[in-house]
Amino acid sequence: MIPTVEWKDGVVRLLDQSRLPGHTELLECKDVAAVASAIQELKVRGAPAIGVTAAMGVALGAQSVSAADVSTFERHVLGICDQLAATRPTAVNLFWALTRMKVVVRENRACTIAEIQSRLVQEALAIQQEDIAMCKAMGQHGAGLIK
Repeated sequence: MIPTVEWKDGVVRLLDQSRLPGHTELLECKDVAAVASAIQELKVRGAPAIGVTAAMGVALGAQSVSAADVSTFERHVLGICDQLAATRPTAVNLFWALTRMKVVVRENRACTIAEIQSRLVQEALAIQQEDIAMCKAMGQHGAGLIK
């Protein structure tokens, strides 16, 4: 199975859903602008996938933030969240995921920037795993209804 979105070697890889079903194309987003464009251009579809992609976009963008202190880093990350929020202003899962990423930054102000960057990646991956678990649970519950 081809994952819709994945974090691989510090890059967000996306299945370009705008090319389906005729073509299978993976996009490599190496910066937050590429992630934002993919969401805005409907290359990522489905509320959960948009949320996971946004979370990974925050983690990706945070990796490239150069800041002298955590306060400055936080301002940059909040700007990244704003940039991603503007891509799909009605996407509930997008805002839910961005809120979780903001909480990671706020709850870890006493940590180093490198530690916060790592925790942002961990949170994005946790959001993805939670989505996978929910999909599996729905499939298991629904399987019994199919005859």
